[in-house]
Amino acid sequence: MSTAELHTLTGAYALHALPETERREFERHLADCEACAQEVRELSATAARLGLAVAETPPRELRERVLREITTVRQEAPSHGRPGRTGGGGRTGRWTTYALAACVAAAAAFGGVAVWQNQVAQDARQEADRAQRQNEQLAQVLSAPDARTSSGELTGGARGTVVVSRQENRAVFLASGMAAPPSGKVYQIWFNDEGTMRSAGLMNPSASDDAVLLDGPVDRATGMGITVEPAGGSAEPTSDPVALMDFPTA
Repeated sequence: MSTAELHTLTGAYALHALPETERREFERHLADCEACAQEVRELSATAARLGLAVAETPPRELRERVLREITTVRQEAPSHGRPGRTGGGGRTGRWTTYALAACVAAAAAFGGVAVWQNQVAQDARQEADRAQRQNEQLAQVLSAPDARTSSGELTGGARGTVVVSRQENRAVFLASGMAAPPSGKVYQIWFNDEGTMRSAGLMNPSASDDAVLLDGPVDRATGMGITVEPAGGSAEPTSDPVALMDFPTA
């Protein structure tokens, strides 16, 4: 395998997708190629974060609300009267009424809990499915046979790596050490279509390290840029770019 071909295996190696013979050959190459070693470190760190699940924590007031609903009905003390007095106006009749009301209140409270839990579970499943689909698409780009990478220093000492697969017609941007954007702002990524900027998605404003599957196809794009935009993003750039990167050539 030529040196040029070995340079293209960083993504597949980071995902443990190389056959044994190619893995050994690539590891020998890594010992002498600092550029590939750096890319493998960045890609491996990103891949380790891709499978993180999303957890939902029940609100703290849930238990208190359930207990409050149950205790709105007071239970009558056991009757010490004569057996057989079960009429609607007797103690046993009142106890039965209160017990039934308490059961109804408890059922209503726990029914609400069940609905809430079901909604949380459904939302979590949808989020997990979305994350899994994105992870699979990220992996496809990173391990594509024609994947090419380009890395560089960004503003503030951060580092960025862009991985492009013309075969998949997709690109992935990996960032490490990004400073948090100003309050109420977000980093937005743009495709550079021969001077025309096309939105490619938003970065996680709370993550200094991030892996972003760029929205949309690469098509004619020759590079990408990052700007600081209002939360939710903008239709077109509204600030000077904090980073510009050219896509790797074939």
